[in-house]
Amino acid sequence: MNKLNKYLSSLWAVALIALVCCSLWGSAFPMIKIGYQQFGITDSGAGAKLIFAGIRFTLAGILAWAAGSAADRKLMLPHKEDIPRIFVLSLFQTILQYSLFYLGLANCTGVKSSIIDGSNPFLVILLTTVLLRMEKMTARKLLGCLLGFGGIVVINLGGDMSGFAWNGEGFIFLSSLSYAASTVMLKRYSGKGSSPVMLSAFQFVVGGIVMVLIGIIAGGVEYSAWTISGQGIFTLLYLAMVSAAAYSLWGVLLKHNPVCRVAVFGFLTPVCGVLLSALLLGEAEQAFNLRSIIALALVCAGIWIVNLPEKELRQE
Repeated sequence: MNKLNKYLSSLWAVALIALVCCSLWGSAFPMIKIGYQQFGITDSGAGAKLIFAGIRFTLAGILAWAAGSAADRKLMLPHKEDIPRIFVLSLFQTILQYSLFYLGLANCTGVKSSIIDGSNPFLVILLTTVLLRMEKMTARKLLGCLLGFGGIVVINLGGDMSGFAWNGEGFIFLSSLSYAASTVMLKRYSGKGSSPVMLSAFQFVVGGIVMVLIGIIAGGVEYSAWTISGQGIFTLLYLAMVSAAAYSLWGVLLKHNPVCRVAVFGFLTPVCGVLLSALLLGEAEQAFNLRSIIALALVCAGIWIVNLPEKELRQE
């Protein structure tokens, strides 16, 4: 176990696992929009989209639980003290984050959603260092945060108010705030002995069921254009796998490393999201225009500065 802890704390292992996680998360941006099209709910109300999301996360929880149980060679079950942690985590990590995310994504392009979602690591750093004081805020972390948020501002600049909508870009940003809170909670809970894989699995099931119920109440099942196809089911299973694998692996990294060290690798998610959106959604013109390129450059520069050793900064 000590060898495993040492491995998971090494920089190259963190970078490799984070790359896998962020590549999966980046692919979710275009795949969700494709899923909307395949199930015929692109132009539906919020209820249908919440049902779609709820089914995805319920399946993700089941997959994560099955994988964790297989790895432990026994059924992965929560202890008594884990129950309230699961419900609190499900509220922020699944119900709030993804209700806002799915609704916002319907009114925002995949490219813009990817870059706005890039605020995640910076929000996590601010929450961890400034509000909760779990780690120390440094000048490089602050500069990195400012550059990252600069990228968020640049991508939303436009000639009129059409560049920003509260039910689009606004919801995506609020979703990022919820994610930041859930990241800190997952770190704290796993530090108290709870398995991050178990927490991820059960919070997904709880959150997914709640989202399905909300979607039903909102009239999602009454939408007559629901279309069931093999391609749609494949997309739904893929999205479930993305959540199960990425969040479980990310939780393991958080357990064995400082929050800020793991969070800064989140810059890979918007980069992957932009490239995959351009490839799968035909948004190449938006992905590679000057404004988007500048925004991505600012986000990546901010992450690079946050991850730069203090010694190198002093030498310069």
